[in-house]
Amino acid sequence: MRNYLTTVLLLIAAAGIQAQTLVSGTLQTLSSPDGAYVCTCYQKETHQGLKQLFYTVNYKGRPVVLESALGVQIENKTVESALGIPNDTCTLWSENLLFTGSQRDQHDTVWTPVYGEHTSIRAHYNELTLQYRKGESLVPVIRDGYEKTKSYFMDVIIRAYNEGIAICYRFPEPTNGLFLHITGEQTQFTMPEGTQAYFEGWAQGPYSLVPLKDWKNQCERPLTMKLTNGLTVALAEARMTDYARMKFGLDGNKPNTLQAMIYGSVDVIPPYSTPWRVIMAGEKATDLIANKDLILNLNPDNQLADVSWIKPGKVIRVTKLTQADALKYVDFAAARGLQYIHLDAGWYGPEMKMSSSALKVGETRDLDIPALVKYASAKGIGVWLYVNQRALSTQLDSILPLYREWGIKGIKFGFVQVGNQYWTSWLHNAVRKCADYGLMVDIHDEYRPTGFSRTYPNLMTQEGIRGNEEMPDADHNATLPFTRFLAGPADYTICYYSNRIKTTHAHQLALSVVYYSPVQFLYWYDHPSQYKGEPEVEFFDKVKTVWDDSKVLNGEIGQYISVARRSGNDWFVGAITGKTTRTLPVPLSFLKPGQSYVASLYTDDSTLTTGTKVKITRMLVSSKSVLRFNLQNSGGCAVYLTPATKSDAAAYKVMTKKKVLF
Repeated sequence: MRNYLTTVLLLIAAAGIQAQTLVSGTLQTLSSPDGAYVCTCYQKETHQGLKQLFYTVNYKGRPVVLESALGVQIENKTVESALGIPNDTCTLWSENLLFTGSQRDQHDTVWTPVYGEHTSIRAHYNELTLQYRKGESLVPVIRDGYEKTKSYFMDVIIRAYNEGIAICYRFPEPTNGLFLHITGEQTQFTMPEGTQAYFEGWAQGPYSLVPLKDWKNQCERPLTMKLTNGLTVALAEARMTDYARMKFGLDGNKPNTLQAMIYGSVDVIPPYSTPWRVIMAGEKATDLIANKDLILNLNPDNQLADVSWIKPGKVIRVTKLTQADALKYVDFAAARGLQYIHLDAGWYGPEMKMSSSALKVGETRDLDIPALVKYASAKGIGVWLYVNQRALSTQLDSILPLYREWGIKGIKFGFVQVGNQYWTSWLHNAVRKCADYGLMVDIHDEYRPTGFSRTYPNLMTQEGIRGNEEMPDADHNATLPFTRFLAGPADYTICYYSNRIKTTHAHQLALSVVYYSPVQFLYWYDHPSQYKGEPEVEFFDKVKTVWDDSKVLNGEIGQYISVARRSGNDWFVGAITGKTTRTLPVPLSFLKPGQSYVASLYTDDSTLTTGTKVKITRMLVSSKSVLRFNLQNSGGCAVYLTPATKSDAAAYKVMTKKKVLF
């Protein structure tokens, strides 16, 4: 007993809990398998005399989330009637909950994604389910001819992975058949004093590093933060398919506290589980990137029996919607190692008009889609079509069989509604319907992923990013891997020839490796006629969109990053810097020991007379080599590494151990 009390007191002290207000018997802790994360959950008596649910999170002995509230806000007259209590006491569902018990579980498996950044993903976690009852009586009563009880139930499920902590609320199947009207959450994240956040006001907005005060509006998720104790922390959302989108707001009454804000009310029928609230921490910012598969792990398994038709690849957008131009894009795609062309907005008429039907080509367009598909297919190229929300919402069940008949490979959803429960549910059901017809999906505009592509892998990618449609600067590009890309793939729409880009051309080459998207759009604002035989474009020809392995080599938020990815025996490296010139070392220790590789280096060189000013250097390297790149302002570099043959040994010089700058 003495040892137990000592342990409890130590846990209370570590979590910063005032023991005199702790509700007896409610303190529960959960650690990750490696012991790095510790989540503590408990109830306390508030100054109003109510019992409130709280939690804390530590990482390697350092505080990540200080004492913060948990719970949901529920208003429901049916619930009020069944519980026999006034409306106002039902609003904050987590006040005065009766703790009835807990269950613990462990899980350790390895699963194989249909495609991804790795060939396998480990799901290893400890789970704690905390069980609560609302209402004091379990004695059944007869109302409206039905037997009902004056109690309702809620579980708080906490999972501790080596990659982070996840929390959700589950409402078990009731005996009284009630439904729930969720109006909000009490979920909070109180951060240590001095925390700085990478604030982004909307899904396609810019970032700014700000303290947790004086925000004018809510912040997008994921939200990445720098703590004064040296940790980098990200808050995210997973498994959000039939709920309302979350953002982060500041609590007006508690300093340094983020409040989970949902877009609108949610109506559910138990059994029901809310989306996961995710907390990730790292000693280095790059740790967050290495651990982002946590979002996929928090989603159900693949539900598609046949995935043979799901083909990741590179896409070029047809910028001039005529048959003659579309055929030129097909030829360019076939010559340049791309897999798809895409007919963008306007092919079926003005996209914002209800009169425009996505069942036929617009009257003013010179396009024959069946003939285009046939021509493209003969050259190994597939065709994607853009469809706006207006047509999707009214014609989805008609266009899907038609597009399958035409031989279309995928649909890009445009201007879809995001936020409330209705459109969130509609959108994910639309992805499911597309799977029934063998169609891949790319969702554009404000939608951000929460891991649904694990369950329905025909959802290949999505926008929800400030990409090259807005032409962001290099500092923004060096921020994205540590923020938006933690949620999942993003369709950044990489450009190359456009004179609007605010980076070097080698920077754009590198983005195809740094940024992950199973369907990767290249040459977004470009036309085949702009290609003048630039030799460095061979990198886009060779680069893949899905990978057997991926490694973050180094990086700092908003400053620089380098990433290495493997496809078969070949490796690709992308490195970018922000608006600061720097010398960036890229160690090649990820290569197979004892094997020589031909390294093709694509670097900026302002002395060249070509329009793109990208130089190619080839040499032999090994796992002991360290490449050092002298990156110019807003610059970057790309590297292609392939195992060397005997003839390569005679053709290329071996890299020495000298400090060579490229």
